[in-house]
Amino acid sequence: MKWKLTGRFLLSVVLIVLFVTFINIFAVFSMLIAGKPIFSSHQLNGEEFARNFQRYIVVSDDNIVISEDGKKELIENNAWIQILSENGSEIYRYKAPSGVQKKYTPLEIIQMYKYKEIDGDTTVFVGGEKNAYSYFIGIKDRSIGRYVFTYDYKNIINQFKAGSIFFMTINGIVALFIGYLFSKRLTKPLNDLIIGIRRLANNDYIMYEPKGVYKDVFYNMNYLSNQLKDNEKERRKLDQMKEEWISNISHDVKTPLASIQGYAEIMKDKDYEFSLEEMREYAEIIEQKAFYMRDIIENLNLATRLKNGELILNKKIINIVSMLRNIVIDTLNDSSYSDRNIEFHCSDEIINMDGDEVLLRRAIHNLIYNAIVHNDENVKIIVNVEKKERVNIRIEDHGKGIKEEELERIFDRYYRGTNTGESHKGSGLGMAIANDIIRAHGGEIKVNSMIGCGTIIDIQI
Repeated sequence: MKWKLTGRFLLSVVLIVLFVTFINIFAVFSMLIAGKPIFSSHQLNGEEFARNFQRYIVVSDDNIVISEDGKKELIENNAWIQILSENGSEIYRYKAPSGVQKKYTPLEIIQMYKYKEIDGDTTVFVGGEKNAYSYFIGIKDRSIGRYVFTYDYKNIINQFKAGSIFFMTINGIVALFIGYLFSKRLTKPLNDLIIGIRRLANNDYIMYEPKGVYKDVFYNMNYLSNQLKDNEKERRKLDQMKEEWISNISHDVKTPLASIQGYAEIMKDKDYEFSLEEMREYAEIIEQKAFYMRDIIENLNLATRLKNGELILNKKIINIVSMLRNIVIDTLNDSSYSDRNIEFHCSDEIINMDGDEVLLRRAIHNLIYNAIVHNDENVKIIVNVEKKERVNIRIEDHGKGIKEEELERIFDRYYRGTNTGESHKGSGLGMAIANDIIRAHGGEIKVNSMIGCGTIIDIQI
């Protein structure tokens, strides 16, 4: 992308230079055509023809003639010749016009050479043999011309300065104009991009057609717009879930608070006489409600620390088999779940791994608890662990299963499944905490579920 834009910019600069150069060449060429030509572009070079024609002149016994080849050359080039003696008198002529003089003074010879003395179509060139003879060769051709000019160095320098300033001014104007056209083409998409960024800042997700110099930029702008749009949808969805979660948590916390407050008010009332058994019963209820509220607060704190990466793992070598077996035993020893059917299987009695035992217990307990509260009392739950390339833990049940739309959100914070019973409402952070703990250990969780067939949770660490 960087080199593509740089290449296009350099191409624009080169085109500007070439265009200005072309204008300069065109201007100079036009001036040459409008002015006096300095040399002939005709295929016949008159000066060279006249100088070389000497080889066709034959001198013998004071008699001068031209050879037959010379005559052919003159005829082919539509030319004539007049040979003069040292004093300017005619010695020989061939095809010379009748109006040509027969004797010339030095001044007339110069005039004959400098100007078209014969007619407007004939140019005369001079040649000769030193101290012997000279000759005129006239070539009748409108395309051949010769002009003699005089010049003054100071005048040429002044004209050169004025011309340079003129050309520099014209070149500057042309370069500015062309540069303006190119810069407009380069900057207009940038203005569109700046406007688009401002609109994105105001949550106006505009789409552009990727074309022109900044095709890739527009493409990435569209990609960014789509990403921001998706993020905005996800944020609104998360905000809605958070609001629902806060509402549910508030409701769940109010219930134990109301119980604690109610029993506390009864116990402090002087009009009532309570037995020791009643006091213990009320104290136990208050304690259970306090434990429930404590668990919610701990879950909130743990979830926040895991999300922000602030939790430091206290790793050590642990026997994962022994840990999982104790979790299953502790769950069955809980009076609320003592009648549940939970099985434990392992491939080896000792499978060691490096991990934080407290956090791993919390994660596995959350996953087993999730299988319990989302299914009927007679559901069978199987916990299995084996050592392959990694430690593989599987928690499988043959219960209700999870809907596909809920399966995508099962590890989202603040989400509580629709199958949770009224007596098992919690913080909605259990599955998210379990997922974060496993990932903090470099592992991953995969969930497969089908309605009516059950759910399988695979953990690899």
